[in-house]
Amino acid sequence: MSGALAGRRAIVTGGTRGIGRAIAEAFVQAGARVSVCARGAEGVAAARDAYAAHGAVCDLADGDAVRRYVDDAAAALGGIEILVNNASGFGSTDDEAGWAASLSVDVMASVRASHAAIPHITQAGGGSIVHVSSISGLQPSPRTPPYGAVKAALIHYTTSQAAALAKQNIRVNCVAPGSIEFPGGSWERRRLSGDPLYARILAGIPFGRLGTPEEVAEVVLFLVSPAARWVTGQTIAVDGGQMLS
Repeated sequence: MSGALAGRRAIVTGGTRGIGRAIAEAFVQAGARVSVCARGAEGVAAARDAYAAHGAVCDLADGDAVRRYVDDAAAALGGIEILVNNASGFGSTDDEAGWAASLSVDVMASVRASHAAIPHITQAGGGSIVHVSSISGLQPSPRTPPYGAVKAALIHYTTSQAAALAKQNIRVNCVAPGSIEFPGGSWERRRLSGDPLYARILAGIPFGRLGTPEEVAEVVLFLVSPAARWVTGQTIAVDGGQMLS
C-alpha cells in the first residue's frame, strides 16, 4: 500500500518493538509521518534514528504524561489523523498487581490517548483510531484473566467510540492478534526455554506457526487507509485460525 498514507500523521503507542514497531514502520513505508512512545529511552532513540519522525519516553500508566505526549506529538508532526493504541501492561496474574497493570495501560492509556488525540484528529478533518486487543478478549482466558478482561473491554470501547465519533469523521476499529512471535518477545523466550506452553499453542494453529508482527501491521494499515473508509466499529482477529481449534 505504498503511498496510501501520504501526508498523514500518526501516533503509535508502544511503537518501538514487536507489533507496535511493525505498525509504525508500515505507516512510514505508506508515506505517513509517525510519532512513537515507549518507556525505554534507548528504544525511543533507536526509533527516531530508524523510522520515527518524533518519539518520546512516556509512562502510559501516567495520565498526565499521556496527554503531554499526545500534544507534543501533534505539535511535532503538525497535527494528527491516526492514533494506534498498541501498548499493553501485560497484566497476567489474577491479583491486585495484574489487574492494576492491565487497567492502567491497556484500558486507561487507550482512553486517555484517545481523549487527547480526538481534538487534533477533528481539527485535521477526521481520521482513524485503532485499538490493539487480543484474541484473549474474544474467549475465556483462564491463564491470564486480567489481560483477557481488559482486551475485551477494548473491543467494546471500539464499538462505543465508533458510534460516538462518526459525526466527527473519525473511524474506530480494533485488531485482535493471536500468538505473535518476534525477537525478544515472550513467545520467542518460551520457545528458546523449551516451555511446553509454546508447543501446545503451536499445535492449535492450523497453519503450523505463530504469527509475525508484520502480519498484524498490514491489517492495521488497511484499517487506517482510504481502502477501509466504510469500515468502523469492527474487530478483526489476526490469528491464523488459532481460535478455530
